[in-house]
Amino acid sequence: MHIHILGICGTFMGGIAALAKAAGHRVTGSDENVYPPMSTQLEALGIELSEGFDAEQLEPAPDCVVVGNVMRRGLPVVEAMLDRGLNYTSGPEWLARHVLADRWVLAAAGTHGKTTTSSMLAWILEHAGLQPGFLIGGVPVDFGSSARLGSGPFFVVEADEYDTAFFDKRSKFVHYRPRTVILNNLEFDHADIFADLDAIKRQFHHLVRTVPGSGCIISKMDDVNLEAVLEMGCWTPVERFSASADAPWGCRLQPGRGFDLVHPDGGITAVAWSLSGQHNAENGVAAMLAARHAGVPLESAAAALASFRGVRRRMELRGEVHGIRVYDDFAHHPTAIRMTLEGLRRETGSARIVAVLEPRSNTMRMGVHRETLGPALAAADAAYVFTPPGLDWEIDIIAAQAQPPTQLFRDLGALRERLVSDLRAGDHVVIMSNGGFGDLHTSLLAALEAAAPA
Repeated sequence: MHIHILGICGTFMGGIAALAKAAGHRVTGSDENVYPPMSTQLEALGIELSEGFDAEQLEPAPDCVVVGNVMRRGLPVVEAMLDRGLNYTSGPEWLARHVLADRWVLAAAGTHGKTTTSSMLAWILEHAGLQPGFLIGGVPVDFGSSARLGSGPFFVVEADEYDTAFFDKRSKFVHYRPRTVILNNLEFDHADIFADLDAIKRQFHHLVRTVPGSGCIISKMDDVNLEAVLEMGCWTPVERFSASADAPWGCRLQPGRGFDLVHPDGGITAVAWSLSGQHNAENGVAAMLAARHAGVPLESAAAALASFRGVRRRMELRGEVHGIRVYDDFAHHPTAIRMTLEGLRRETGSARIVAVLEPRSNTMRMGVHRETLGPALAAADAAYVFTPPGLDWEIDIIAAQAQPPTQLFRDLGALRERLVSDLRAGDHVVIMSNGGFGDLHTSLLAALEAAAPA
């Protein structure tokens, strides 16, 4: 079967492409924004790509068109698809029908941490010899790919609340029908499709409605929004975790790197690993409890996390030049920015942290988070903020409210030059964006290499 994927270079749709290719289909696709890691993954799979959304790419007609949620009415390829009556579906629906049917689905949902948590969960199952399939909105370092079919009964999916397609405005995750669900946290996001927080809660409630009574929901206990969702109706046993002392399953940071999973009976499973921060420890606890529901002992899960190497673009160290360490982080929300910087601060002590931010997500562009972006940078010693095209508000408010000295830039080259002149040995530079950021990481490292160390 020939499957053509519209919007193929998004992390989710790129994963769909990988699964379809592994299932033996001929896969082609198109997109207009192509950048690593997904572009390199598709190239390695031998998937033919075309630039743009012209109607000619549907000649000859594919057997099925899988439509990404970036597609909209009015695009030539979409209008041609509809006019010609071609067979089409959404990515989540294709996944549910052709991959998830008859699988034990384990889903990780929440505003933050979905990619990291689902990667941890897949690695725990893999370490236990269960050979899971997975579809993750990023590239776990241990697997080197965002998706695979797997050979066992288990399938791990990052359960995104974003809408499905232009013809299906339900959240993606309502298609998956999981048996095990992680609810990590819930805040307002995706202001381009949700009117308010209550609209997102309603979608999470729809997810809860799909979990069988024999399943399991792992939920962060001290998240009031998640508790409100569960109070709307729940027919499945719930395991609650948090860092709170009264949590049934506790999460306690160890000195240095590592955490303790505190059992309801007071027992402890210790985890020593390479990640930092309270948020990652809580992600780890959630993944361990989900794997436990699938039959993996907690000690086995702890051993797996000890070798877990993280996810690309989640505090990924891109290089070190003249003692300056440059990280890439997929920052899409003020809470995620704050937690990332606080985790790094805990690890680095008094070392200088430099935050470089592109407020690129749709919600950030709309200005929904303009009052909280500045305070989210508090753990940094200096901040550099780039104004992306299409921003609907004055970015000066970030500099006015940020605790560290903050500089604003409209030109990427000027930003890079200022960084090169200001950085010094021992600095930790965190470049944060949910897009490619003009490949600033690579060009900055090259410019630092060419410059004399400060």
